[in-house]
Amino acid sequence: MESELNCYAARIEAYLQKCFTDDAPQKELFEAMRYSLLAGGKRLRPVLTQAFCELCGGNAEEALPFGAAIEMVHTYSLIHDDLPCMDNDDYRRGKPTNHRVYGEATAVLAGDALLTAAFSQLARAKLPAERVVEAVRVLSLCAGELGMVGGQVLDMDAEKRECTEHEVYDIQSRKTGALISAACQLGVIAAGGNETQQRAASAYADSLGLAFQIEDDILDVVGDAQKLGKAVGVDDKKNTFVRLYGVEKCREMINAETEKAVSALSVFEKPQFLTELAYSLVSREC
Repeated sequence: MESELNCYAARIEAYLQKCFTDDAPQKELFEAMRYSLLAGGKRLRPVLTQAFCELCGGNAEEALPFGAAIEMVHTYSLIHDDLPCMDNDDYRRGKPTNHRVYGEATAVLAGDALLTAAFSQLARAKLPAERVVEAVRVLSLCAGELGMVGGQVLDMDAEKRECTEHEVYDIQSRKTGALISAACQLGVIAAGGNETQQRAASAYADSLGLAFQIEDDILDVVGDAQKLGKAVGVDDKKNTFVRLYGVEKCREMINAETEKAVSALSVFEKPQFLTELAYSLVSREC
Protein backbone atom coordinates (compact mmCIF):
# COMPACT_ATOMS: atom_id res chain seq x y z
CA MET A 1 0.00 0.00 0.00
CA GLU A 2 2.79 2.41 0.94
CA SER A 3 4.52 1.94 -2.40
CA GLU A 4 1.33 2.56 -4.37
CA LEU A 5 0.46 5.55 -2.21
CA ASN A 6 3.89 7.09 -2.84
CA CYS A 7 3.51 6.49 -6.57
CA TYR A 8 0.14 8.26 -6.71
CA ALA A 9 1.42 11.14 -4.56
CA ALA A 10 4.61 11.58 -6.61
CA ARG A 11 2.62 11.58 -9.85
CA ILE A 12 0.28 14.38 -8.74
CA GLU A 13 3.18 16.30 -7.19
CA ALA A 14 5.06 16.31 -10.49
CA TYR A 15 1.91 17.41 -12.31
CA LEU A 16 1.24 20.27 -9.88
CA GLN A 17 4.83 21.51 -10.21
CA LYS A 18 4.13 22.28 -13.87
CA CYS A 19 0.77 23.99 -13.45
CA PHE A 20 1.79 27.63 -13.06
CA THR A 21 4.49 29.90 -14.38
CA ASP A 22 6.05 32.89 -12.63
CA ASP A 23 6.73 34.58 -15.98
CA ALA A 24 3.97 37.21 -15.80
CA PRO A 25 3.51 40.75 -14.48
CA GLN A 26 1.39 39.37 -11.60
CA LYS A 27 4.38 37.32 -10.42
CA GLU A 28 3.57 37.63 -6.73
CA LEU A 29 0.14 36.08 -7.29
CA PHE A 30 1.70 33.01 -8.91
CA GLU A 31 4.25 32.81 -6.09
CA ALA A 32 1.48 32.88 -3.49
CA MET A 33 -0.52 30.21 -5.34
CA ARG A 34 2.49 27.94 -5.64
CA TYR A 35 3.56 28.60 -2.05
CA SER A 36 0.45 26.93 -0.67
CA LEU A 37 -0.23 24.44 -3.47
CA LEU A 38 3.28 22.99 -3.28
CA ALA A 39 3.64 23.11 0.49
CA GLY A 40 3.35 19.34 0.82
CA GLY A 41 0.55 17.55 2.58
CA LYS A 42 -0.83 14.04 2.20
CA ARG A 43 -2.36 14.64 -1.26
CA LEU A 44 -5.14 12.33 -0.07
CA ARG A 45 -7.79 13.70 -2.42
CA PRO A 46 -5.89 13.40 -5.73
CA VAL A 47 -4.63 9.99 -4.56
CA LEU A 48 -8.26 8.90 -4.17
CA THR A 49 -9.08 10.26 -7.63
CA GLN A 50 -6.28 8.26 -9.25
CA ALA A 51 -7.03 5.11 -7.27
CA PHE A 52 -10.74 5.08 -8.13
CA CYS A 53 -9.93 5.76 -11.77
CA GLU A 54 -7.70 2.70 -11.94
CA LEU A 55 -10.15 0.64 -9.89
CA CYS A 56 -12.80 1.34 -12.58
CA GLY A 57 -10.44 0.35 -15.40
CA GLY A 58 -9.20 3.82 -16.34
CA ASN A 59 -5.75 5.31 -16.82
CA ALA A 60 -4.62 7.26 -13.74
CA GLU A 61 -2.48 9.56 -15.91
CA GLU A 62 -5.63 10.78 -17.67
CA ALA A 63 -7.21 11.55 -14.29
CA LEU A 64 -4.40 13.89 -13.22
CA PRO A 65 -6.20 17.11 -14.30
CA PHE A 66 -9.17 16.01 -12.17
CA GLY A 67 -6.83 15.26 -9.26
CA ALA A 68 -5.10 18.62 -9.66
CA ALA A 69 -8.48 20.36 -9.70
CA ILE A 70 -9.54 18.83 -6.39
CA GLU A 71 -6.18 19.70 -4.80
CA MET A 72 -6.46 23.31 -5.99
CA VAL A 73 -9.91 23.65 -4.47
CA HIS A 74 -8.67 22.08 -1.25
CA THR A 75 -5.66 24.42 -1.12
CA TYR A 76 -7.76 27.51 -1.77
CA SER A 77 -10.04 26.48 1.09
CA LEU A 78 -7.05 26.19 3.45
CA ILE A 79 -5.71 29.62 2.46
CA HIS A 80 -9.07 31.23 3.17
CA ASP A 81 -9.67 29.14 6.31
CA ASP A 82 -6.41 30.47 7.80
CA LEU A 83 -7.29 34.15 7.24
CA PRO A 84 -7.79 36.50 10.24
CA CYS A 85 -11.50 36.78 9.43
CA MET A 86 -11.87 33.01 9.85
CA ASP A 87 -9.49 30.87 11.95
CA ASN A 88 -6.59 33.35 12.04
CA ASP A 89 -3.88 30.65 11.94
CA ASP A 90 -0.16 31.36 11.75
CA TYR A 91 1.04 27.98 10.46
CA ARG A 92 -0.09 25.44 7.90
CA ARG A 93 1.85 22.29 7.04
CA GLY A 94 4.73 23.52 9.17
CA LYS A 95 5.11 26.82 7.29
CA PRO A 96 3.77 30.33 7.89
CA THR A 97 0.26 30.65 6.46
CA ASN A 98 -0.19 32.36 3.12
CA HIS A 99 -1.43 35.68 4.49
CA ARG A 100 1.50 35.85 6.92
CA VAL A 101 3.89 35.73 3.97
CA TYR A 102 2.06 37.65 1.23
CA GLY A 103 -0.51 39.71 3.10
CA GLU A 104 -4.26 39.27 3.39
CA ALA A 105 -5.23 40.75 0.02
CA THR A 106 -2.84 38.57 -2.00
CA ALA A 107 -3.83 35.51 0.03
CA VAL A 108 -7.50 36.09 -0.76
CA LEU A 109 -6.70 36.52 -4.45
CA ALA A 110 -4.42 33.46 -4.49
CA GLY A 111 -7.32 31.40 -3.14
CA ASP A 112 -9.68 32.91 -5.71
CA ALA A 113 -7.22 32.14 -8.50
CA LEU A 114 -6.74 28.53 -7.38
CA LEU A 115 -10.50 27.97 -7.34
CA THR A 116 -10.81 29.33 -10.86
CA ALA A 117 -7.76 27.36 -12.06
CA ALA A 118 -9.35 24.17 -10.78
CA PHE A 119 -12.12 24.38 -13.36
CA SER A 120 -9.58 25.21 -16.05
CA GLN A 121 -7.88 21.94 -15.13
CA LEU A 122 -11.12 20.01 -15.54
CA ALA A 123 -11.64 21.57 -18.97
CA ARG A 124 -8.19 20.58 -20.24
CA ALA A 125 -8.54 16.89 -19.37
CA LYS A 126 -8.12 14.70 -22.46
CA LEU A 127 -11.33 12.82 -21.81
CA PRO A 128 -14.74 12.63 -23.52
CA ALA A 129 -16.70 15.86 -23.18
CA GLU A 130 -19.55 14.23 -21.25
CA ARG A 131 -17.12 13.09 -18.55
CA VAL A 132 -15.66 16.58 -18.24
CA VAL A 133 -19.14 18.11 -17.93
CA GLU A 134 -20.06 15.57 -15.24
CA ALA A 135 -16.81 16.36 -13.39
CA VAL A 136 -17.67 20.08 -13.45
CA ARG A 137 -21.11 19.30 -12.05
CA VAL A 138 -19.76 17.14 -9.21
CA LEU A 139 -16.92 19.45 -8.20
CA SER A 140 -19.05 22.61 -8.28
CA LEU A 141 -21.75 20.88 -6.21
CA CYS A 142 -19.28 19.58 -3.61
CA ALA A 143 -17.17 22.75 -3.40
CA GLY A 144 -19.89 25.40 -3.45
CA GLU A 145 -22.76 26.65 -1.37
CA LEU A 146 -24.29 23.19 -0.96
CA GLY A 147 -20.94 21.62 -0.12
CA MET A 148 -17.69 22.89 1.37
CA VAL A 149 -18.47 26.62 1.38
CA GLY A 150 -21.84 25.92 2.95
CA GLY A 151 -20.08 23.82 5.59
CA GLN A 152 -17.69 26.67 6.34
CA VAL A 153 -20.63 29.01 6.94
CA LEU A 154 -22.32 26.49 9.25
CA ASP A 155 -19.03 26.00 11.10
CA MET A 156 -18.60 29.73 11.74
CA ASP A 157 -22.22 30.09 12.83
CA ALA A 158 -21.77 27.15 15.22
CA GLU A 159 -19.02 29.00 17.11
CA LYS A 160 -21.72 31.21 18.63
CA ARG A 161 -23.65 28.38 20.31
CA GLU A 162 -23.69 24.72 21.24
CA CYS A 163 -24.80 22.49 18.36
CA THR A 164 -26.93 19.37 18.30
CA GLU A 165 -25.52 16.05 17.14
CA HIS A 166 -27.32 16.45 13.80
CA GLU A 167 -25.82 19.90 13.26
CA VAL A 168 -22.27 18.66 13.90
CA TYR A 169 -22.77 15.92 11.30
CA ASP A 170 -24.18 18.50 8.87
CA ILE A 171 -21.06 20.65 9.23
CA GLN A 172 -18.67 17.72 8.75
CA SER A 173 -20.46 16.26 5.74
CA ARG A 174 -20.07 19.59 3.93
CA LYS A 175 -16.87 21.14 5.23
CA THR A 176 -14.67 18.00 5.04
CA GLY A 177 -16.73 15.22 3.55
CA ALA A 178 -17.88 16.95 0.37
CA LEU A 179 -14.42 17.35 -1.18
CA ILE A 180 -13.43 13.79 -0.28
CA SER A 181 -16.63 12.64 -1.96
CA ALA A 182 -15.81 14.74 -5.03
CA ALA A 183 -12.31 13.24 -5.19
CA CYS A 184 -13.62 9.67 -5.22
CA GLN A 185 -16.42 10.40 -7.69
CA LEU A 186 -14.06 12.24 -10.06
CA GLY A 187 -11.93 9.12 -10.30
CA VAL A 188 -14.93 7.04 -11.35
CA ILE A 189 -16.01 9.72 -13.82
CA ALA A 190 -12.52 9.92 -15.38
CA ALA A 191 -12.62 6.19 -16.03
CA GLY A 192 -16.15 6.25 -17.44
CA GLY A 193 -17.44 4.13 -14.56
CA ASN A 194 -21.08 3.18 -14.10
CA GLU A 195 -23.67 4.41 -11.60
CA THR A 196 -23.14 1.48 -9.24
CA GLN A 197 -19.43 2.27 -9.04
CA GLN A 198 -20.10 5.97 -8.48
CA ARG A 199 -22.57 5.23 -5.67
CA ALA A 200 -20.04 2.88 -4.07
CA ALA A 201 -17.31 5.52 -4.35
CA SER A 202 -19.62 8.09 -2.75
CA ALA A 203 -20.51 5.72 0.11
CA TYR A 204 -16.83 4.95 0.70
CA ALA A 205 -16.06 8.67 0.73
CA ASP A 206 -18.89 9.49 3.15
CA SER A 207 -17.60 7.06 5.78
CA LEU A 208 -13.94 7.79 5.10
CA GLY A 209 -14.56 11.54 5.32
CA LEU A 210 -16.41 11.17 8.61
CA ALA A 211 -13.65 8.99 10.09
CA PHE A 212 -11.04 11.47 8.83
CA GLN A 213 -12.77 14.45 10.46
CA ILE A 214 -13.27 12.66 13.78
CA GLU A 215 -9.56 11.77 13.77
CA ASP A 216 -8.77 15.43 13.04
CA ASP A 217 -10.84 16.44 16.06
CA ILE A 218 -8.95 13.95 18.24
CA LEU A 219 -5.57 15.17 16.96
CA ASP A 220 -6.51 18.73 17.83
CA VAL A 221 -6.80 17.54 21.44
CA VAL A 222 -4.00 14.96 21.78
CA GLY A 223 -1.89 15.53 18.64
CA ASP A 224 1.67 16.79 18.27
CA ALA A 225 1.80 20.29 16.72
CA GLN A 226 5.21 19.57 15.18
CA LYS A 227 3.94 16.44 13.40
CA LEU A 228 0.70 18.14 12.37
CA GLY A 229 2.47 21.24 11.07
CA LYS A 230 -0.14 23.48 12.69
CA ALA A 231 -1.29 24.55 16.14
CA VAL A 232 -3.34 22.19 18.31
CA GLY A 233 -6.06 23.11 20.77
CA VAL A 234 -7.54 25.67 18.39
CA ASP A 235 -10.90 23.89 18.22
CA ASP A 236 -11.53 23.70 21.97
CA LYS A 237 -14.45 26.13 21.68
CA LYS A 238 -15.83 24.64 18.48
CA ASN A 239 -18.57 22.06 18.12
CA THR A 240 -16.36 19.05 17.37
CA PHE A 241 -17.01 15.32 17.66
CA VAL A 242 -14.64 15.15 20.63
CA ARG A 243 -16.61 17.85 22.43
CA LEU A 244 -19.79 15.95 21.64
CA TYR A 245 -18.70 12.40 22.50
CA GLY A 246 -15.25 12.39 24.14
CA VAL A 247 -12.03 10.86 22.79
CA GLU A 248 -12.72 7.18 23.54
CA LYS A 249 -16.19 7.16 21.97
CA CYS A 250 -14.73 8.97 18.95
CA ARG A 251 -12.13 6.24 18.49
CA GLU A 252 -14.93 3.67 18.42
CA MET A 253 -16.77 5.75 15.84
CA ILE A 254 -13.67 5.96 13.64
CA ASN A 255 -13.34 2.18 13.62
CA ALA A 256 -17.02 1.73 12.78
CA GLU A 257 -16.95 4.26 9.93
CA THR A 258 -13.76 2.71 8.54
CA GLU A 259 -15.46 -0.69 8.39
CA LYS A 260 -18.41 0.90 6.57
CA ALA A 261 -16.04 2.49 4.07
CA VAL A 262 -14.32 -0.83 3.40
CA SER A 263 -17.67 -2.58 3.03
CA ALA A 264 -18.71 -0.10 0.32
CA LEU A 265 -15.82 -1.32 -1.84
CA SER A 266 -17.36 -4.79 -2.21
CA VAL A 267 -18.67 -3.95 -5.69
CA PHE A 268 -15.08 -3.67 -7.01
CA GLU A 269 -12.85 -6.58 -7.99
CA LYS A 270 -9.52 -5.46 -6.52
CA PRO A 271 -10.05 -2.82 -3.83
CA GLN A 272 -6.98 -3.75 -1.76
CA PHE A 273 -5.25 -0.38 -1.98
CA LEU A 274 -8.31 1.65 -0.96
CA THR A 275 -9.07 -0.87 1.80
CA GLU A 276 -5.59 -0.57 3.27
CA LEU A 277 -5.65 3.20 2.84
CA ALA A 278 -8.82 3.44 4.92
CA TYR A 279 -7.30 1.35 7.71
CA SER A 280 -4.05 3.35 7.63
CA LEU A 281 -5.89 6.62 8.28
CA VAL A 282 -7.31 5.25 11.55
CA SER A 283 -3.94 5.49 13.31
CA ARG A 284 -2.47 8.54 11.61
CA GLU A 285 -0.57 11.17 13.60
CA CYS A 286 -0.84 14.04 11.12
